[in-house]
Amino acid sequence: MQKTVVIDIVGLSSSLIGEHTPFLKQYILNKSLHTISPMLPAVTTSVQSTYVTGKWPHEHGIVGNGWYDREDAEIKFWKQSNKLVHGEKIWDRAKRMDPAFTCSKMFWWYNMYSTADYSVTPRPNYLADGRKMPDCYSHPATLRDELQKELGVFPLFQFWGPGANIKSTQWIADASVIADKKYNPTLTLIYLPHLDYCLQKFGQDFSMISRDLNEIDGVVEQLVSHYTKAGARVILLSEYGITDVDRPVYLNRVLRENGLLSIRVERNLELLDAGASAAFAVSDHQIAHVYINAKQSASKVRDIIEKIPGVELVLDKDEQRKYHMDHERSGDLVVMADAKSWFCYYFWLDDNKAPDYARSVDIHKKPGYDPVEMFMTSKLRAAYKLLRKKAALRYVMDVIPLDATLIKGSHGRINTPSSSHPVLITDLKLEKTELQATDIYDVIWQHLTHN
Repeated sequence: MQKTVVIDIVGLSSSLIGEHTPFLKQYILNKSLHTISPMLPAVTTSVQSTYVTGKWPHEHGIVGNGWYDREDAEIKFWKQSNKLVHGEKIWDRAKRMDPAFTCSKMFWWYNMYSTADYSVTPRPNYLADGRKMPDCYSHPATLRDELQKELGVFPLFQFWGPGANIKSTQWIADASVIADKKYNPTLTLIYLPHLDYCLQKFGQDFSMISRDLNEIDGVVEQLVSHYTKAGARVILLSEYGITDVDRPVYLNRVLRENGLLSIRVERNLELLDAGASAAFAVSDHQIAHVYINAKQSASKVRDIIEKIPGVELVLDKDEQRKYHMDHERSGDLVVMADAKSWFCYYFWLDDNKAPDYARSVDIHKKPGYDPVEMFMTSKLRAAYKLLRKKAALRYVMDVIPLDATLIKGSHGRINTPSSSHPVLITDLKLEKTELQATDIYDVIWQHLTHN
């Protein structure tokens, strides 16, 4: 099989390729640039799972970055086991055909306990005293130690949160090159998250994002240069485009006001009790899964949701089939925001009663995705908290604001302008100009097998 690399440039769309991305602007002149029709939901884990299986969410089961586990009665986000992704992966098919085939997964999601030969993914250490220490997980385990010896500890706090910047993307790129030189895998999948940060914070405001575009352009140039010299076929792609938004929609607050949400009060702070709620929403960018425990309230819940400003589409289980979303993990209702809106997980009505995790970067405790984690209340407050940490005093990094109107870009929905669709850039001439997400599997396969 032919050596191939797939470089996932998160958030890249044709509208972003131009004066601020000189390498990409020149690169596409001699390549085929195709747009990918957004799938539902157009979010990281769902799209990546479709790319590597060729299946829709109703088959591979990844209905979002998180969902409600009906048996545990818990909302779970950003899980990492590859066993959650149902269906044969492209590297397993390749291994059946070519015993010499190997695959490297560099920060693509669901990267733990897969059958890929080499993998690296974020994995902080959660210490007994409550501290979260930057780290990563690898297979083989020794690869982690080798990478961190050469590159330093994986910069977790630059991968997500108020400090997110190009350092994490550069680390991933450098680690990918080191792994390639060491193992020479047949297929490499690389995830570059950098544009996710600026585009969600500022939307497509070039006065604010031009530096970020230039930074990611430089990293992509480094990778393309290395893999071209290594004789690899290069695929550049993205999972979704990010469009401008200006309205957060608080589904859980509306459900609460209608007596459908159950709240527990602990230490004078409020917690969402999903298992005891008649209905609740799991918000994920411009998509939300609404789970209805009180089935007799189903029609009432739908009627309430449909009337909320900012809601464009409401799908019950039967209607989800049209969008390949019907799965046991999906909500009783799947809700899509309109073009200018996104779904915020907030459920409290008084910020003084918000749970302690609300003001922290805590992606696993929050019952929904929270892009506001990229903002900070004040650098002075953060500095004070870090001083307490260095002095070995107890502290909570409660530096995240509770202002969802800060967010200016989002994704997840369909029916977006073609200029904001995700892209695929390749040497191969493809029959289709506009691809479906399920087509990407076949495109990767063609690169691996085409002479």
